[in-house]
Amino acid sequence: MMVVNKMNSAAQFISLRDSFLSPDTLIIDPKTSLWSDAGNFNWASDYFDQIALNNHAAALRVVDDAGTDQTLSFSSLSSRSAQVAYLLRSCGVMAGDRVLIMLGNTAPLWETMLAVIKLGAVIIPTSTLLLKPDLEDRIQRGAVKAIVTDAVYAERFAGISGAPIRLAVGADCPSGWTRYADSETAPLDAVNMPTRADALMLLYFTSGTTARPKLVAHSQSSYPVGHLSTMAWIGLRPGDVHLNLSSPGWAKHAWSCFFAPWNAQATVLAYHYERFNARQLLDQLVRCAVTTFCAPPTVWRLLIQEPLREWPVTLRELTSAGEPLNAEVIEQVRRAWGLNIRDGFGQTETTAQVGNLPGRRLKPGSMGKPLPGCHIALLDADGVEADLGEICVALHPKPVGLMTSYLDDPAKNAEVMRDGYYHTGDIAMRDDEGYLTYVGRTDDVFKSSDYRISPFELESVLIEHPAVAEAAVVPSPDSRRLNVPKGFVTLVGGAIPSAELAQSIMNHVRNRVAPFKRIRRLEFADLPKTISGKIRRVELRVAEAQRHAIATRQPLEFWEEDFLAG
Repeated sequence: MMVVNKMNSAAQFISLRDSFLSPDTLIIDPKTSLWSDAGNFNWASDYFDQIALNNHAAALRVVDDAGTDQTLSFSSLSSRSAQVAYLLRSCGVMAGDRVLIMLGNTAPLWETMLAVIKLGAVIIPTSTLLLKPDLEDRIQRGAVKAIVTDAVYAERFAGISGAPIRLAVGADCPSGWTRYADSETAPLDAVNMPTRADALMLLYFTSGTTARPKLVAHSQSSYPVGHLSTMAWIGLRPGDVHLNLSSPGWAKHAWSCFFAPWNAQATVLAYHYERFNARQLLDQLVRCAVTTFCAPPTVWRLLIQEPLREWPVTLRELTSAGEPLNAEVIEQVRRAWGLNIRDGFGQTETTAQVGNLPGRRLKPGSMGKPLPGCHIALLDADGVEADLGEICVALHPKPVGLMTSYLDDPAKNAEVMRDGYYHTGDIAMRDDEGYLTYVGRTDDVFKSSDYRISPFELESVLIEHPAVAEAAVVPSPDSRRLNVPKGFVTLVGGAIPSAELAQSIMNHVRNRVAPFKRIRRLEFADLPKTISGKIRRVELRVAEAQRHAIATRQPLEFWEEDFLAG
């Protein structure tokens, strides 16, 4: 395995990339430094433009349920992004300026991201679901210089100060905005800026599952080079057609709809839909001959409700990310398609850190082993390495895929970057073969009597019940046990909440776990989620504590005691 010391050569990056394309021989000491930040590197101009030269292979294919089917080659995307970069530059966007991009899964999203990187400017990816208060916060805290959005969203920015440069995609360009379409007549003159590998390139606002969104800063190397580990975990190969279901604006979209597939010179398939429909997704998998597919657990749980064998897919690799995937879902997909969904672990703050690589032995429920270049330690409450503890990333050497910092938050940086480790806030356990199994967030795990309870473990058992579609487990205050596990469940289509069903679900768990882990309270409810689809257990915990304080129960809430008399 070579170590890259010079940052301005596409050949050096491609050599490193090629080693990650061979997972069978990918054995790297996790303490090896794969990349040095000493020098210049610009992934869009130094790498993408080089592989795009006279390359007419499909780089991006955009489809939707209304019949849209647009394909752009590597060569055409290189040219279009140069034109967009020229337009941005002519409007006043310079190296280091911050550009908020709020676009759906349409070609201008990919064109603009490449263009901003070429300029040495900074991308602030933003979900199209955000409304004015969130946008105002991002513009102010992100010190945004320019906005690129669809014309239909322009009114959300009305009255918000800042961001003097505004580009609108679409025919109906509002007053005061520059037409994105003007880029189509812009020259192809190079506007690529030499950029330092450690220069700021991406600013992500985290999804805010527990607190106000933080600004996660990534450099010109941390995501582009770091996502070689993500490429290896997904199992991408040149010429693959890769579909990743993730909304623009969130880190997983950059993970698997931008850097990882294009690192492998694969085709990105962008599937735009107004409302998710499992059968239509399955139709697209077949029609577009998708070979590698990644989806969050919410989607996988919906897919297994369909007769998957009826779709003759051409899939080779399946992955899941965002939250841990329950073993029951993995098994149902394996029975239908003969393929294993391979779990992995990473954060907005990192690229893929832990995963099951293609061809490696899987263990049910495990998210795999540390990926190449990632030195992972599990630290207990005393900071001592153990087989059960917080997932921490060694900082010496600092892995290339780790964020630069939480921007403008020295206290938070000091909290997570301490004692030689980056602290993820997630807990895992390690077996005697080095496989890691996810336990939960540090603030999700709770005590009942004197036992530690993992919500994820109980949620995995809950969704094995045929009537349960999704589940979340939180502590419910109890005068005798301190807390008892309470399950919030949403049901599959056709299932009706009732006392009889609640008892059936509780008995199902009772027969599969130790007595101290039993679900002793259960409520039928819709699960609160972030706009990126993650379950907000913190919201459920707070609500449960508040209800306990005033001794109230919900109409569709059932306790173990309700059934003991019978």
